[in-house]
Amino acid sequence: MNFKDAIKEYYEREINIINNLNLDEINEAMNLIYETYQNGGNIYVCGNGGSASTASHMQNDFNKGISEYVDKKFNFICLNDNISTMMAVANDIGYEEVFRFPLLNKITEKDIIIGISGSGNSKNVLNACEYAKECGAKVIGMTGYSGGKLKELADCKMHADITDMQIAEDIHMTFDHMMMKIFYNLLTQNKISGDNLKDYH
Repeated sequence: MNFKDAIKEYYEREINIINNLNLDEINEAMNLIYETYQNGGNIYVCGNGGSASTASHMQNDFNKGISEYVDKKFNFICLNDNISTMMAVANDIGYEEVFRFPLLNKITEKDIIIGISGSGNSKNVLNACEYAKECGAKVIGMTGYSGGKLKELADCKMHADITDMQIAEDIHMTFDHMMMKIFYNLLTQNKISGDNLKDYH
């Protein structure tokens, strides 16, 4: 089988999305993350399926990948990383509450939540983000497709404007790695230009 045309078409579509990202919105989201870090706030993150993996990966990249090299640590909390708590809440209360329940009487106006949803309509992500806003916390919505309800709800948006879950999730991972590199260099070298980006082990 010759898959080359299909491979090329996939990456051409992804490159087109990258070339048309709203950099102003992404910059606004990054500033919110940076301000929350500087103010000692918690950064909650959550998602389902592939987005759960992205949320977990993001916690790792910030809590270890950057924090290993700086005195002031990031405090990312991935709401989908405790499987026992998730399953207990899902079984006893309902799956729509698995991300909101851990926030009850914990999230404050100093904190933010990053909700990741390809469709933008994951009910459990929306419930957590709506509760966060009720508590005075800001919401970053990381979305694909049209952005759904999460994009409308979010204070800051990191949106991949494509009706393709795989490419949307690819772009969401690039958001994580892009932010990790830029924040790492800002905090360890005070250099944020592309020429100075450092590689990681």
